[in-house]
Parts: sequence; structure tokens; C-alpha cells
Amino acid sequence: MELQGEADIPAPLEEVWNALQDPDVLKECIDGCQEMSRSTTTDYVAKIRAHVGPVRANFSANIRMVDVVELSGYTLEVSATGGAAGFGKGVAHISLQEEESSTKLSYEVSGIVGGKLAQIGSRLINGVTNKMAAQFFEKFVDRWTANE
Repeated sequence: MELQGEADIPAPLEEVWNALQDPDVLKECIDGCQEMSRSTTTDYVAKIRAHVGPVRANFSANIRMVDVVELSGYTLEVSATGGAAGFGKGVAHISLQEEESSTKLSYEVSGIVGGKLAQIGSRLINGVTNKMAAQFFEKFVDRWTANE
């Protein structure tokens, strides 16, 4: 599974950087996220309820930020397990660039799934992944545009 894209966020770079590391903001923006907490300065744990086609499960995720360059970007290493539904592992490269009146966020994601999830098929998984990413950025951008 591979995914890439970008989003223009109508906020200053430092504000976007801080929001991307705030567990409460992340929980609010990740569809199906029931819990999100920071266990260290670079590690997060999350509980996410998701469904991919006929498979519905509660996933436990460990997320680690590596290669952090303050106000510029980082890499996320994610490992999620969903019991009988299967597992997922992935890497996401996030980069931020200050624009005139906004911040441009670019991302590249690659990952693999196993268990029942792998049996569903890559087209369905890619569709769900694209939808989840779009929903995340829609909610994230709405944080700044909802009051306009």
C-alpha cells in the first residue's frame, strides 16, 4: 500500500507543527480514534475502531516519531494490531513548508497489512486508506476554517 498527498493548512507553521503532535488534536481528527496518548516525547499509543469492507475491528497502534527536524518534518513508524482482523505496519514521511499565509504539509505513506485484512484485496484497502487520509486532513484544516 502506498499513498502520497499534500494539504494546505491555513495556519502558521509553528501552530501546525504543535497541533500535529498534540494527542487531543490527533484523536479528534483520526476517524474512529477512541484513545490517543503520548507515552514519551516521541511515542504515542492509540485505540482505533475501523472497518475495511466486511472486517470490523478495534486496533491498538504504537506510533513512533523518528528523524524529527523541528518545524520541518519527521517520519512516523506505525504498528497496529487488530486481533483476528490482522495487523498493519507502515511508515509515513511528513514534511512541512511555510507558505505566505499557510503551511503546506506533504506526506508519503507505505505500509503492509496481514491477516484478514490482507485477504480483502489491495484496491479496497487503498480506497479506505485514501478516504481516511482525506477525512483526517479535512478535519485538521477545519480546525482553522470552522470559525471563519
